[in-house]
Amino acid sequence: MKVSLEIIAGVVVVAAITLASTVFAPLALALFIIALVWPMQCALQARIPKLLALAITLLVTLAVGVAFASLVAWGFGRVVRPLINDAARYQATYNSIVAWLDGHGVSIAGLWAEHFNVRWMLRTTQLVTGRVNTTLSFWLIALVYLMLGLLEVEEVRHKIRALDNREVARVLLDGSAATAARFRRYILVRTLMSLLTGMFVAAFAWVAGLQFAVEWGVIAFALNYIPFIGPFIATLFPTLLAMTQFDSWQEVLIVFVCLNVIQFVIGSYIEPRISGNMLSISPSLVLFSTLLWTFLWGFFGTFIGVPIAIAVLSFCAQHPSTRWVAELFGGSKRRTKLTSDLPARL
Repeated sequence: MKVSLEIIAGVVVVAAITLASTVFAPLALALFIIALVWPMQCALQARIPKLLALAITLLVTLAVGVAFASLVAWGFGRVVRPLINDAARYQATYNSIVAWLDGHGVSIAGLWAEHFNVRWMLRTTQLVTGRVNTTLSFWLIALVYLMLGLLEVEEVRHKIRALDNREVARVLLDGSAATAARFRRYILVRTLMSLLTGMFVAAFAWVAGLQFAVEWGVIAFALNYIPFIGPFIATLFPTLLAMTQFDSWQEVLIVFVCLNVIQFVIGSYIEPRISGNMLSISPSLVLFSTLLWTFLWGFFGTFIGVPIAIAVLSFCAQHPSTRWVAELFGGSKRRTKLTSDLPARL
């Protein structure tokens, strides 16, 4: 009966999170940003009035967000137009591949040919454009959450410290401190690796003679913030352009392979050694979190899925009854101890 009730409760929670995504998704983003910018807010309000410090923190946050969005829009705007102009050629190439597969007994490929066409691309573009207003309202709600949250951090911390249940207070404070520290480390490492990926992709595209080398570097930089899905898209689009620019399929294959090698070396070899034990997390959990929150919250869930998993593991590491979850999905006992020993100074 207890297990059944727990399963039912889990299903209800997931359904509520999905149905109320317009409320919970901006809140999750606001909490993530609060963890990132709180050190700046705390340092500023120690020297100047609290409201002035809040205004400066919000302006810096908005400036970074607008700059990043503008850079991404510029990169995609430059490369998407040629891809759309060559849509007929891609359709012909795809039809020839489908015909070849059909000739070798892979008849199921013909089912996809009916959907891969210019009309499908136009419908997808209209769908993305139709969600612009929703995206703007999403960021507005997140901004309000961010502003109110930064004003209430200290008050909430004092209330938690005053709780009668000292164990709950300890778990909340230590878990919050560990989560915030890992968030900041996560975004720092992800930014450095994204910059490295973008530079290598741009350099390779320039050496290979691929058009829009700088733009491909910018796109690779931006999409590297999204685990698994982002790097795949960052290799797919340059390969599509190579199909129209180069005459032989060998050159196209070289472009695709080299781009994937860059993503693999940086993401699977360099990044784990730079991030160290503090961001130790199972790759299976990373993939599961990315897919789960993409299913629940769409594109935004793709980005926030890994931070949510990091937060869950950080809180699980604070209590003996749930520490096994952090040890199972977050690394060895030594790694878990590193997160549980962080001071509660959020």
